[in-house]
Amino acid sequence: MIYVDADACPVRDEVLRVAERHGVEVVYVANGGIRPSRHPLARVVVVDQGADAADKWIADRIGPDDICVTVDVPLAARVVEAGALALAHDGTLFTARNIGEKLATRDLMADLRAADPFRQGGGKGFRPADRSRFLEALERELRSLARPSSHPSPPAGHGTA
Repeated sequence: MIYVDADACPVRDEVLRVAERHGVEVVYVANGGIRPSRHPLARVVVVDQGADAADKWIADRIGPDDICVTVDVPLAARVVEAGALALAHDGTLFTARNIGEKLATRDLMADLRAADPFRQGGGKGFRPADRSRFLEALERELRSLARPSSHPSPPAGHGTA
């Protein structure tokens, strides 16, 4: 399953295109403003208005072997903690190794913006190269999840009785 933090997501169509090749369901979660999809693999969930309502909805449902498409670093941290994959719109994969650094950088930048009202803006814009990196990363991660080795089974004789 692929969960998309869909508010202002620039790669919604690309997610569905890649998911279709793999037969993976996509759930777009938003506070509103996106149209329902008629695609059989796509579902739109509109959550209540409010801070982090979409993030909470995704975090409460995501599990291992799922992917979340988001640039929201706190949501990515919750996704990684749940054993799932978090992928940014530019193809950056959030992992247990890098999520602490990403959170610290996010917090530092928020503090700098709060301390200096002239330091505003969110950095670089979304570029065609970002879209390409995202497509490659999503394809790679879906292939990786589909491999039998990504679903380890218990050794013989260690099942439940």
